[in-house]
Amino acid sequence: MTIIVPVILSGGSGTRLWPVSTAEAPKQFQPLTGGDSMFRHTVERASDRTRFAAPLVVCGPAHVAHVEVDLAAARIDDARIIVEPAARNTAPAIALAALAARSDDPDAMILVMPADHVMTDVPTFRKAVEAARPAVEGGALATFGIAPSHPETGYGYIAAGDPVIGAPGVRMVRRFVEKPPRERAEAMLDEGSHYWNAGIFLMRADRFLAELERQQPAMASACTAAMDGARSDGAKVHPHADAFLASPSNSVDYAVMEGASHVVVVPVDPGWSDVGGWAALHELGDKDMAGNVRIGEIIALDAADNYLRAGDGKRIAVVGVSDLIVVAHGDDILVIPRERAQEVKAIVEALAKRSPG
Repeated sequence: MTIIVPVILSGGSGTRLWPVSTAEAPKQFQPLTGGDSMFRHTVERASDRTRFAAPLVVCGPAHVAHVEVDLAAARIDDARIIVEPAARNTAPAIALAALAARSDDPDAMILVMPADHVMTDVPTFRKAVEAARPAVEGGALATFGIAPSHPETGYGYIAAGDPVIGAPGVRMVRRFVEKPPRERAEAMLDEGSHYWNAGIFLMRADRFLAELERQQPAMASACTAAMDGARSDGAKVHPHADAFLASPSNSVDYAVMEGASHVVVVPVDPGWSDVGGWAALHELGDKDMAGNVRIGEIIALDAADNYLRAGDGKRIAVVGVSDLIVVAHGDDILVIPRERAQEVKAIVEALAKRSPG
């Protein structure tokens, strides 16, 4: 049985979780959902060496130290870190990892996972990975569709088609659907067989690279040249910067998946969240009798359905308010209605304009 190589994508800055998540220390390295970081939870999701090989982590130079700290905390000493010279979105990042995996084993199978997602039911996810294996061994590119709990407009969707013969629980992908307006999202839930696109993939490295070459030859050429010219520094792999910078920037969905010839989906409900903002953390958090999530030193009187987070020895006190997010972190305090939580990104943009230079 082919051992699966976990590929952990650890880019992104998590601007919707400011002030805790910043460009220097983004959300995947923060203990937002418990005592450990989401990056560490992601790595440990594939830590069983009877099923999984040593992980390949793809990140930028600014985050290498965070990766190394979390890998050490998880007692993983055989990972390799591919340091992207610059961000080029998910398709080139996966290409670098696929090239590294294929150089080790021509038949390598990779499991691509973003580092900033939460899963509360890991055994169910692992069963879904095993369910996808027969189709992937036969040449399919597999994605995992999250059973939708509501008509979410912030996610893309996967429309599932016929079952795959010889792979129970696996279905053909009919199409990928862009982030829909609410009416379309409601219609898809009513129709059934539509799943949230979590951006998690299982595929043979050679099949992915063949699709990349067919659909995105300039990207494939640049990434190949970057890895051919890479230098190693212990566990760190540094692709050739000039070669990689020649790659177009594109997501894996647009660059490969939507145009691939044989894509399957495994519907699964592993308690997944992409933790896309403070409202998601309110949904995930332990709540008091009034629906408040309290983290740190909190006083809440006649208050309901709030997310209250006090860090760095600070205290938050609220009276007579509801449906708010209040976060105190470092020198910053965030107060925003829960229903407008996605607008935190605008604060980060405003702060960037005020910064010198």
